[in-house]
Amino acid sequence: MRFRASIALLLFVSACATSAPSPREPAAWEPRRANLQRAATLPWTDGGRCAVQEASEPWPVLVERCFHALDHDRLEFHDPTGRCAVASAGAAAVGLGVCVLAAPELVVGAVIVTGVVVVGFVIKEALDAYELLGAEPEDAGPVPEVKPVPETKPAPQEPSPKQRPKPKPEGLDFPPLGPIETSERERRPECKPVPVPHLGGNDLHNECADKVPNNSFPGWDVLVNGKNFDALQLVMRTLWDVKTDDFDKHSPRSRRFLAEVKYPEIRREKMLAEECGYGFAVGVRSQAHKDALLELDPELTVVVMDWC
Repeated sequence: MRFRASIALLLFVSACATSAPSPREPAAWEPRRANLQRAATLPWTDGGRCAVQEASEPWPVLVERCFHALDHDRLEFHDPTGRCAVASAGAAAVGLGVCVLAAPELVVGAVIVTGVVVVGFVIKEALDAYELLGAEPEDAGPVPEVKPVPETKPAPQEPSPKQRPKPKPEGLDFPPLGPIETSERERRPECKPVPVPHLGGNDLHNECADKVPNNSFPGWDVLVNGKNFDALQLVMRTLWDVKTDDFDKHSPRSRRFLAEVKYPEIRREKMLAEECGYGFAVGVRSQAHKDALLELDPELTVVVMDWC
């Protein structure tokens, strides 16, 4: 219980230490990008998926939820003040590590990383996308100092031999995590996601796209492989096309015709996404629309947007 109370206190301290948002970008992105900058200094076994998924939460919450995804074999935690040792008394060693990493006041020598930290590819994509928006870097706030220990031969980040559970998406029938892990060097320039303004003209469509769970860039389309997609879930490496047609008002015969007319473009978008190593999902507003698309292509990922 005392460990939980310590985490709650850290949440309050972190909230008070947050800097004022820049007028050049949405206020919600300030702490998110700062969290990603902190996470980029740590070794991850999942490429940083969990960190990106939880980046909108306060840093202590991110640490608590994603601690399992860190490469623990390359991390050492030290508690110079002894505060965390008291907070986690009677708890597992994991409790001490979470407390040390989450505490903004524990800085010098609190966290030591052995070897060279290779930034998780999911974290790197998210930070690169913010750079493309033209946002200037801001101070990430107090963060535990990470001291890499020199090695004779630096090794790239490798998953720990001990398999740890990977974070799973919560909610409805969403696509599985990450279809293909492709390094940034191997990915073509046109495959790099670029946030671009919504095309406009349909407020309902834009609202449904912005509310896609774990959408990395609400308020924007994402340009990939020459195509504007409606949403991007970086943590799942999935691009979305959102359909907001009032499908159910049509007769069964008209529904099939409408689905057939739009299917070639859906198939093209799926091909463009997969060429760049992304999954592809279509969001619709009714089960009838989903059934019509799956009848044309049973392998298509179609999600009924209950949030829309």
